[in-house]
Amino acid sequence: MENEKRILLTGATGFIGTLLRDQLLKEGHFITIVTRNPQRYRAAQTKNQQFISWDETSLIEGVRGQDVVIHLAGESIAGGRWSDEVKKRIYDSRIQTTQKLVYAFQSVGKDQRPALFISASAVGIYGNQGNSHLPESASKGSDFLSRVCIDWEKEAVKAEALGIRVAIPRIGIVLGEGGGILDKMVLAFKLFAGGPVGSGRQYLPWVHILDVCKGLQFPIQAAELQGPYNLCAPDPVTMKEFAAAMGRVMHRPSMFKVPGWALKLGLGEAAEPITASLRAIPKVLLEHQFSFEFSDLEEALADLL
Repeated sequence: MENEKRILLTGATGFIGTLLRDQLLKEGHFITIVTRNPQRYRAAQTKNQQFISWDETSLIEGVRGQDVVIHLAGESIAGGRWSDEVKKRIYDSRIQTTQKLVYAFQSVGKDQRPALFISASAVGIYGNQGNSHLPESASKGSDFLSRVCIDWEKEAVKAEALGIRVAIPRIGIVLGEGGGILDKMVLAFKLFAGGPVGSGRQYLPWVHILDVCKGLQFPIQAAELQGPYNLCAPDPVTMKEFAAAMGRVMHRPSMFKVPGWALKLGLGEAAEPITASLRAIPKVLLEHQFSFEFSDLEEALADLL
């Protein structure tokens, strides 16, 4: 980046947010982190890192004078079955926090609002579309996660009426250490029991976590980038190809398939993100000459495993 920015960040303690926060601090930016319990991080307060709560007054003061707001907050969709209560938490944690941020933008003077609002979404917005290529203009799905993403994005774009540029990264399946799909699959491969999950034919819109962090910051540099953009590698692969690549990198076989029916039996509706086929293509990023650090799956896996 050319100069330091004042950046407000939500979801900073999550899988992606933790690494993004560290990168932003190393680059010399001044970070305000929104968290449910700012007192817990009192010892981490520094001159370029402060923590505030989600209450209305703190948030309004927090957004005042910021250059950029990056919104990643949201309840994890992984970890178990989706009861009605879990689905409500998944939905509310995204929609309500976005509404709070837009209200805070509205509550400060026009000259005190951030110039840019980067509000996360997910490739799950497209739903299960088989082998179809899915650029940003593709039709949207109608399942639970699709509806969450649709409503999430609708709330974010309301900031445009306040004169704020809104960029919406639709994040793919993130590959990183200590979380995500690799965390769930790697043990089976270590035990020589790895293999594809689901039919194996479903497309996996993978992306290395370093490219996620780079892609989240990209609209700061690319001043003309606005609206949704798929944040996933240019070459999505099938689950069978993904598992085979893991096997080659880990020097393990990839022959023990976990069938889709078994996933649905154990997880119910929560199996959808694993079994859905999403051949998402980062058309907008490529048109803006975004350079991926990892466009080859095996290179990405070798960096992480």
